[in-house]
Amino acid sequence: MNLYQRFAGAFARAGTAPALHCPGGEDWNYAELEAAVGRMAGALLALGVAPGERVLVQVPKTPEAVALYLACLKVGAVYAPLNTAYTPAEVDYFFADAEPALFVATPGAEPATDVPQVTLAADGTGSLADLAANAEPATATVPRAEDDLAALIYTSGTTGRAKGAMLSHGNLAANAITLCESWGWRQDDVLLHALPIFHVHGLFVALHCAFLTGTPLIFLPRFDAAAVLRELARTTVLMGVPTFYTRLLQEPDFNAAACANMRLFISGSAPLTEQTFAAFERCTGMCILERYGMSETAMLTSNPLDGERVAGTVGFALPGVEVRIADADGQALPAGEVGGIEVRGPNVFRGYWCQPEKTAAEFRADGFFTTGDLGQMDAEGRVTIVGRSKDLVISGGYNVYPKEVEACLDTMPGVVEAAVFGVPHEDFGEAVVAAVVAEAPLEGSEVDAFLGDKLARYKQPKRIVRVAELPRNAMGKVQKQALRETYRGLFAATATDGR
Repeated sequence: MNLYQRFAGAFARAGTAPALHCPGGEDWNYAELEAAVGRMAGALLALGVAPGERVLVQVPKTPEAVALYLACLKVGAVYAPLNTAYTPAEVDYFFADAEPALFVATPGAEPATDVPQVTLAADGTGSLADLAANAEPATATVPRAEDDLAALIYTSGTTGRAKGAMLSHGNLAANAITLCESWGWRQDDVLLHALPIFHVHGLFVALHCAFLTGTPLIFLPRFDAAAVLRELARTTVLMGVPTFYTRLLQEPDFNAAACANMRLFISGSAPLTEQTFAAFERCTGMCILERYGMSETAMLTSNPLDGERVAGTVGFALPGVEVRIADADGQALPAGEVGGIEVRGPNVFRGYWCQPEKTAAEFRADGFFTTGDLGQMDAEGRVTIVGRSKDLVISGGYNVYPKEVEACLDTMPGVVEAAVFGVPHEDFGEAVVAAVVAEAPLEGSEVDAFLGDKLARYKQPKRIVRVAELPRNAMGKVQKQALRETYRGLFAATATDGR
């Protein structure tokens, strides 16, 4: 079944109930959203977009952008969103890789290839919205099989060229249905949406929960702590990245009374520190629900809706999803041991676009996908992520898991946040380094004294670098590859210090 058919059924039931509320802008009800999708689908058909062809999209977050995504589903095209911060030079790569039939661009973007290019918003110059206003609306939804592609989501590409994760209609439907059930989605829920929509979190996880149930969204163009705080009184669910919650905690008027209407705060896309988890509970009386997913799989695990939510963990495998902690050969490890996180289920992607060798390398013979994350699972099945396998530091032959060191540093007075990574070292192979955002100058000797009885000597950073802020991508993930590149020469002419 085409995923859009599932949404259309909910839209029809919702009728004129609110769909997208845009503070300070235009509001759409579900009947209006469905009509906009039909017109946008008609415009895509008029431009010759055929089922299975890619539509590359780099546009601001607007209701029209949502209608375009849904229209691509409706006509059977493959939606390929791009970060709006990408430069024209960066976009050139995606033209070559995705070979799109159409590029929907921001106004003023210069054509880089011979691919047909249009803007989205109505401007009287032949934009997609202009075409939609005059095109015959598409009424029929193109049939799609479960394995037919619905979207092409490019990974960040921090360790090489970006890879297009192929997500099917079946992948997205399975995950959306599971999340609605696992998070107890209700007909009176109102989702506060402040995430970008070029990423799995904002595009699939957030939108799909609302669209499957025909429930309203408060649709903010971007995250602004003050704006989010103003909207909480009429909201029941907020999905965010950890930065959302740290910034809300800095708002003087953010407290339990401000959250009185809320039933669920969800965090993902980057690790939530135990300190933020605890501070949020003290401030509001509510526990953030942390979950775990990735571009290739959508959501994999979640802390429970009902039951204990444990800080520093990402909960249990979602229904229908298998998660194991495995050694280098794919053999499951006993509870408590650290290994690679491997997953299998109907949510797991079909592979990497035009990279069969890379796809084959990432899947085990029994169908498990190797996520590249390191973790451990307790006897109850609760998963804790200890870092990315590529972020593992091997210093003097010993494994150092950055998250363990970061968790200690985050408890040090005056430390706002820290990122731990490895750089080349003549004697140790790799040296542990910590980039720290601190309230005041911080000496290495102070850190040594603080960590002395908390971590083995080999785990302690050999150098502390103080930074104004940590480099992050659009979803709030710390970019450790950038830190490794910046500081890779830190020990180039330094002798061992005996650690």
